[in-house]
Amino acid sequence: MTARSQDETTPPEFRAALAELRAAVWRRELSVEEIPSPQRIAPHSIALDAELLRDDDVIGTGRLVLLYDPAGNDAWDGRFRCVTFAKAEVEPEMVRDPLLADVGWSWLVEALDNHGASYREPSGTVSAVISTPFGGLADDPGRAELEIRASWTPNLDAGRGLGAHLSAWEDLLSMTAGLPVAPPGVVTLSPRRRR
Repeated sequence: MTARSQDETTPPEFRAALAELRAAVWRRELSVEEIPSPQRIAPHSIALDAELLRDDDVIGTGRLVLLYDPAGNDAWDGRFRCVTFAKAEVEPEMVRDPLLADVGWSWLVEALDNHGASYREPSGTVSAVISTPFGGLADDPGRAELEIRASWTPNLDAGRGLGAHLSAWEDLLSMTAGLPVAPPGVVTLSPRRRR
């Protein structure tokens, strides 16, 4: 059952998480929409798709899936699981840095910790790819991309909310795309445009 097809049989714990997720307020550069979620991984799920925009250009993308199994899942060590990816084009010099993967992973962990998101069982990968065109494409500029894929079990069982995890995900997307991250509770303002 997906969030779109929920009914009175949807467990209250998942309904509460859905309400919090749907009430989230995102930074103005972030466009978030609900998309179809995976059907076979968990009995209940919801998925979000995100684009980070700067002057109407997409500078980063991401996805967040919240999974819920009322019976629990041994692999998750809990009933909930957050699954995400964040991707952005970066400078080629960044991709060549041997520490980029460690830095990318630290962005997730620091974002969760900075927002006080209680979690366990984090796992994931950080990929950095550089594409160099040849032949008929030689005149095209190359591309360098960073992609972070991760999952973690949010500790929502003791009345803790999902909000800190959503804020951490927003920060992960922002850091991946090179946007500044404001301290928790501070709203970022877009720079003024000259007229």
